Amino acid sequence: MGRSRYKIVDPTLPHFVTCTVLHWIPVFTQPVTVEIVLNSLRYLMNEGLVIYAYVILENHLHLVVKSRQLDVDMRRFKSFTAKELIRHLKSRNVRQILDQLAFYKKAHKTDRAYQFWQEGFRPEWIQNEEMMRQKVNYIHENPVKRGYVDVPEHWRYSSARSYAGQGGLLDICMAW
Repeated sequence: MGRSRYKIVDPTLPHFVTCTVLHWIPVFTQPVTVEIVLNSLRYLMNEGLVIYAYVILENHLHLVVKSRQLDVDMRRFKSFTAKELIRHLKSRNVRQILDQLAFYKKAHKTDRAYQFWQEGFRPEWIQNEEMMRQKVNYIHENPVKRGYVDVPEHWRYSSARSYAGQGGLLDICMAW
């Protein structure tokens, strides 16, 4: 699970998790970078990851998820997406972002030139239905609070559309 001080209580229970780009660098500003994240999540869903809610913003994402091996799935997600996103940035020669990913990389990460994600994913066990509702609402309201949209379901990269009956980009589980 890395250096996170948060713990997975029971992987068979839902957890609220956050993944943040190193130094809050805005990388998810184009559909192609978000699609890398979505494709990785789709793959993990085929492997048993259950997603109850999600939002992807320009520099971080929130999920409510569960799986038999949540720590392993999150490690696989972050590793794969980091490699693919860095590959994408290199292919487009996005030097400004690549330079930042190299500059802010933790000193102990000597096996790589870049670090994409901040360490850990801060799993918080969803203890009851009230907490689940609060976390799902927090996720869906995130783009509204930032002033990007007026209503949650207008944010394309969120499960709010699914909860509003409009269909979304990921097949989420709304039975909790």
